[in-house]
Amino acid sequence: MSPQEPASPAEPEVVTERRGAALVVRINRPAARNALSGAVMAGIGNALLSADNDPEVRVVILTGTGDRAFCAGLDLKAFAAGGTPSGGADQAGMAAFGAFTSGGGGCAKPVICAAQATALAGGFELALACDLVVVADDARLGLPEAKRGLFAAGGGMYLARRIPLAKALELTLTGEPMTPAQALALGLVNAVVPAPQVLDKALELAAKVAENGPLAVAASKRLVRMAAFESLTDVRPVHAELLGTVFSSDDAKEGATAFAERRPPSWKGR
Repeated sequence: MSPQEPASPAEPEVVTERRGAALVVRINRPAARNALSGAVMAGIGNALLSADNDPEVRVVILTGTGDRAFCAGLDLKAFAAGGTPSGGADQAGMAAFGAFTSGGGGCAKPVICAAQATALAGGFELALACDLVVVADDARLGLPEAKRGLFAAGGGMYLARRIPLAKALELTLTGEPMTPAQALALGLVNAVVPAPQVLDKALELAAKVAENGPLAVAASKRLVRMAAFESLTDVRPVHAELLGTVFSSDDAKEGATAFAERRPPSWKGR
């Protein structure tokens, strides 16, 4: 099924597909603008768990179905009716989703957001939780929770760790959206392309990541994220530990040997 085709009622709310070394995870609620239900959050969390447990998966790509939204955030209709997003959802998947959106990375594998359309509220926070972000040039991005009497509880309140305080306050207090070009200038996204090219661009980035040593990639993601959100006192022991394990690994030896022999390396992940 192409990303533009509507989902049938029998289809799951999150679907996955292998594309080379990448696991493409697609939110599949186009009629609801891919809003976050318990099933969607648990489905994303379970997909991340599956990726971490599969050595053949080197990168995860998170995208949405249709051209209306990448993700519209929390399902406000269900919320207004008194529903709880986690009610009845798979708890392991929910826990993994929570770890992913908490700012700590959650998934050891790199996660690339391919926002093929608008990402607002929790949808924008979901994009911000990813390691790399590709956005459609006609998308709207922002944190409009205050307009609904809420606040951005899925990571948006930590935005000042990434962008100037004045801009973080403007986005969260006014709730007004910004353009992809503005997000790119702030360093919140990595690439802005026409909507039909978003997934291809994400796959291109995934292929570049997958060329590199998996231990080195995992260590780099962990340390860079820790350095962004935690104190250096906490980072330094992890840095020392990874220095010992990664630099003494078979992959480190293979990388040096392949460089000397002018050939592509053959990674083992150990």
